[in-house]
Amino acid sequence: MQPILDVRFFRTDAGTEPVREWLKELPAIDRRTIGEDIKTVQFGWPLGMPLVGHLGGDIWEVRIKLENRIARVLFVLEGQTMLLLHGFIKKQQATPKPDLDLARDRLKQLRRR
Repeated sequence: MQPILDVRFFRTDAGTEPVREWLKELPAIDRRTIGEDIKTVQFGWPLGMPLVGHLGGDIWEVRIKLENRIARVLFVLEGQTMLLLHGFIKKQQATPKPDLDLARDRLKQLRRR
């Protein structure tokens, strides 16, 4: 089975990949769960709730249930590529505005290039 989407990490102008760095800081079991959910989106796109939510504009979220917490990976579609903009552990019901703003800022950086 071929993936429907390619998956790439957003890269800053300085060359860092914030989502990759965030993932490296997490326990292996959490990284595996997040990776499996991203892979589900990659092979099953388009998907909706409960795994994928639309946050408005071009930004989507992968909604990940970890063992004792919740993670989100915010992404944008660029053609057939799922570009991972921001990842975080969720601590409240709604997606925090600073996290959404950060994803939007990264999207603007991407589109300026």
